[in-house]
Amino acid sequence: MYKIYPKTLFLGQKIQYLPTCQSTNDEAAALIAQTDPPEGTVIITDYQTAGRGQRGNQWEAKPGQNLTISLILKPTFLSASEQFWLNIAISLGIYDLLQPLAGDALRIKWPNDIYVGSQKLGGILIENTLHGYNIEWSVVGIGLNINQTEFSYPTATSLQKQAPLPNSYDIAGLLSRLCETLEQRYLQLRSGQRDALKISYLQILYRYQEEHVFEREGTYFRGIIIGVDETGRLAIAEGNKVRYFGFKEVIFL
Repeated sequence: MYKIYPKTLFLGQKIQYLPTCQSTNDEAAALIAQTDPPEGTVIITDYQTAGRGQRGNQWEAKPGQNLTISLILKPTFLSASEQFWLNIAISLGIYDLLQPLAGDALRIKWPNDIYVGSQKLGGILIENTLHGYNIEWSVVGIGLNINQTEFSYPTATSLQKQAPLPNSYDIAGLLSRLCETLEQRYLQLRSGQRDALKISYLQILYRYQEEHVFEREGTYFRGIIIGVDETGRLAIAEGNKVRYFGFKEVIFL
């Protein structure tokens, strides 16, 4: 299953399919620990029994209806403090796949969610292994809701809900195309085109340059997202002040 032939140099050239597993990120980490897998190896499963999101949040997905993968990269050209650049490249690769299908309402919600309007269609979880000051391995977990149409949470959505197809979406075909779009953005990052990546990322950032209410440490405030700094912190202008927030330090309301 999942015999795909993406037009890539390395990403998706090796596929490891597991009918079920606890977590594709855990499987990828174990593969790295036990062997020296080629960069671009993809682990895919029909069902994760313990799939997780950022900071241990649970990821809900029905068996066989969605795209649940982890890919193995070796971004040794990035230091530990530069790891958010990989997040930017991966987010854009996912956007490149989905935007022609989901439409112009598709956005990247900082730091790691894929949104259509105000509903979540997918998420990213990147876990890095360091060697000295640089990243040695990256396990990039990606969960995208594709054909599932019923969710426990009203804020969840899927490609099939946003752009219905009579016979549902071909998950293997989407995987093949995703490998291509991800590799294109990854190679763009590897070749040093950071300015171009940053411009593209900000153009599709959820609530960018819009005034909204946020919450920090139990306090509400109005602010405008004005960017992301070099370490991945979200920059929000509050009046004449600009505040920077790391993961889980600010809540979107």
